[in-house]
Amino acid sequence: MASVLLWPRLKLALKAALAAGLAFFIAPFMPGSAADYPYYAPLGALVAMYENVSGSMRQGVQTLVGLAIGIGLAFMLFSLGEPTPVTVAIVMGLGVILAGLPRIGSGSDWIPTAALLVLLVGGHNPDEFSFGYLVQMGAGVTVGILVNLLVFPPLHFKAAALSIAELRLALARQLWDMGKALKENWPPEHEDWSRRSDALAASARTVRLAVEKADASRRANPRRLLHPRDMDLDYRNLRDLERVTFHVQDVTQVLSDVIWAEDTPFVVPDEYFAQLAEAMSAVGDVLRSIEEESPERQLELAGAADAAVKELTGRIGAEETATDAPSAVESVLLSLYRVLRVVRTPGA
Repeated sequence: MASVLLWPRLKLALKAALAAGLAFFIAPFMPGSAADYPYYAPLGALVAMYENVSGSMRQGVQTLVGLAIGIGLAFMLFSLGEPTPVTVAIVMGLGVILAGLPRIGSGSDWIPTAALLVLLVGGHNPDEFSFGYLVQMGAGVTVGILVNLLVFPPLHFKAAALSIAELRLALARQLWDMGKALKENWPPEHEDWSRRSDALAASARTVRLAVEKADASRRANPRRLLHPRDMDLDYRNLRDLERVTFHVQDVTQVLSDVIWAEDTPFVVPDEYFAQLAEAMSAVGDVLRSIEEESPERQLELAGAADAAVKELTGRIGAEETATDAPSAVESVLLSLYRVLRVVRTPGA
């Protein structure tokens, strides 16, 4: 997993270094006074270097728009005469206000920055500096976009697939562990499963970010033609896993309350422990099988889990169990049934 996460960052660093070097190489060949400000070209290349091609284009264009607005503000200040603390404060305040304009994105931070640079660095030649600044940044942004587009443009499909698989197995493990807990002496000695609800929710959010990142990486990316992927399927899997996570969290909370919460008016009757544990483990096996088993084996395990849930449901309906408190088994069975329904009818 670490190598999967490290390699994209290393590749981005190498491409950023290449883009910066190329931008600085061509910077002296820029027209007019722009050739006097070559160090802004590699800066533009770095600004445009993003983890995906579409983001690189968007960030580069937004930066240039922000620069143009900031330079315009600086020239407005020069039109008022020599800069003074009051006029500089006014222009900076306007820059911060304009930075809040919609759709400027990353270019928002460059509006006051560009205005201040023109004032401080431009000195008595604001025209030449502004021209050179904007041209060199534009050249660097162009180089950065081209490098990102042509040199192994990143596709984050593997990370998305890995995160989906890891969450599915984590949910299966949670069901297995809760099933084991029901077979232990009551109350169970192992409590770690009861504290995983927030971790499962965080994992589901991580999977969503990974899928969205993979989707963004294919936009404007020529490599998508060589490495096609069904992102619609990934989104369906994501939505299904989010629903399964919710139901597994619900089971976790119900069992935790029944076992340890003193004010919970529900119980799990002793005679249902073993059968409920088997049903939970069977549903966990179904989730695992999606990653590790053939479709035929998946159907077999799903049928066995469904039978286990229905058998216990039928038993509860047929028996009258004398307890001092209402049973929580029905709630757990309903969640297990919903998990199986999601798995058996994906995307529903």
